[in-house]
Amino acid sequence: MAKQNKAYKFRLYPTDEQALIIRKTFGCVRFVYNKMLAERKETYELLKDDKDALKKVKNPTPAKYKKEYEWLKEVDSLALANAQLNLDKAYKAFFKGNAKFPKLKSKRHRQSYTTNVVNGNIQLLDSHIKLPKLKMVKIKQHRKIPSEYKIKSCTLSMTSSGKYYISILTEYEKEIESKEIEKVVGLDFAMDELFVDSEGEKANYPKFYRQTLDKLAMEQRKLSRKKKGSSNWNKQRIQVAKIGEKVANQRKNFLHHKSKELVTNYDAVVIEDLDMKGMSQALKFGKSVADNGWGMFTSFLHYKLKEQGKRLV
Repeated sequence: MAKQNKAYKFRLYPTDEQALIIRKTFGCVRFVYNKMLAERKETYELLKDDKDALKKVKNPTPAKYKKEYEWLKEVDSLALANAQLNLDKAYKAFFKGNAKFPKLKSKRHRQSYTTNVVNGNIQLLDSHIKLPKLKMVKIKQHRKIPSEYKIKSCTLSMTSSGKYYISILTEYEKEIESKEIEKVVGLDFAMDELFVDSEGEKANYPKFYRQTLDKLAMEQRKLSRKKKGSSNWNKQRIQVAKIGEKVANQRKNFLHHKSKELVTNYDAVVIEDLDMKGMSQALKFGKSVADNGWGMFTSFLHYKLKEQGKRLV
């Protein structure tokens, strides 16, 4: 039996007190990440010509800052530890040549933190989830997690409009048998339709983003006329963010259904290997590529096919 991972994302409804702790944790995680990065950057600049000495340097940990900044003790220590792990990953990717040098995180970055299961500190109980430092938080669990699935970690996040979500990473054991490939379909990327399959069928993508462009432009104009930082500006900022979030949710829902349909009907799906980033940067195609979510669609296809022993080529 092989171990598999699966994540479940649900909406959270924290109390005002819990929401304050969550936002405080976001800030502490960002603060610790930036502190460690600044130290490591300074060390790298000093020793970059001496790789042996660089390898021997002991990297800073979140514990180093708790004496000077005592408010760091008020938040989940596992969240701070995960900030260190994320920085380690970013550094390794840089030294392997797979990514640019890590950048400092600002408040504009995605607001999130990850915590891990230790001694039953995370539990799902009757439309609530028990979390470190937060105790019982109300959760809208729209689908059940099988009882044999073991919770490994949870990532809490906040959208631009102020909604809270939790992504629960689970681990389970399952022997996945490779299916015999009988039915195969090929997909050609289509700028307006998402794809056209090898049988000539189109995905009929609804173009959610383009449908909201006029409304979005109107709400953005209202925002530009308000004093930045004022309560009215913040209310209007949330209105603009809600439009973007609605589009993203509609797109995600469509892509989930379309990928599930393909996985149900075929044993293998063949797709083009495309440089979506390059295409989105092209002068005339930016909005079209951003609208149809081809990258997200292919990742959905990949894990759904894999779960059933089918293949993405």
